[in-house]
Amino acid sequence: MNIIMEISENLQKGKAKMVKELVQQAIDEGMDVKTILEQGLLHGMDIIGGKFKKNEVYVPDVLIAARAMNAGTELLKPLLATSGTKAKGKVVLGTVKGDLHDIGKNLVRMMMEGKGLEVIDLGVDVPADKFIDEAIANEADVIALSALLTTTMTEMQNVVDKVNASSLAGKVKIMIGGAPVTDNFRASIGADGYAADAATAAENALAICQG
Repeated sequence: MNIIMEISENLQKGKAKMVKELVQQAIDEGMDVKTILEQGLLHGMDIIGGKFKKNEVYVPDVLIAARAMNAGTELLKPLLATSGTKAKGKVVLGTVKGDLHDIGKNLVRMMMEGKGLEVIDLGVDVPADKFIDEAIANEADVIALSALLTTTMTEMQNVVDKVNASSLAGKVKIMIGGAPVTDNFRASIGADGYAADAATAAENALAICQG
C-alpha cells in the first residue's frame, strides 16, 4: 500500500497520530502537497462522509476521523500557503441568533472541510449582520445557516432578507439546515439551498462553490 492510501485508511480509522506521522513522511519524501491533501486526507474524509450518509458510521466516527484529518492538515497548511494552493471555496457558517446548538453545525463544518472548503465558523447565536460582515470580509461563496429550534427558524428569514438588501445580493448563496428545517421552508424564505444532513450540506456547498 502506498503512503497516500495509508493516510486515507488511517484517517478513516481515526488514527490521528499515525496520520500525522504518515503526512510528515510524505512531506519528507518530497511528495506533492496537494496530492497529500486531496488524495490522502480529503479522500479519506470523503469516504467517511459517504458512510455517514448511509448510516454505516456514526457521529463519533466522524469526529475522530475529522480529528485525524486536522492532525494532517496542520502540517500541510504552511506548505499549502506557500505553494499557492487555494481552498475549493469559502463558506461562512453559524447557528442563527437565539439558538445555541452547535453539534450539527460542527459536523457540517467537518464535512465541508473534508471537501476541501475553507469554513469560517462563527459559532452559535450569530446575528444576521455578523454573517454579512464576515461574508464580505472573507469574500465567501456561501453563507450556511443552522437552526435547531422552530422558534429560531424565523431568524433565517431575517438573514436572507438582510443579505438580499446588502451588497452581497446575488453574489453569495444561502444554505440552511437543522432538525426542524425543510426544503419547503427554504423555498418559503427564498434561501438557495437546503440539506437534511451534514454530508449532503458539504456536497451541496462544494457544488455551489464550483459553480
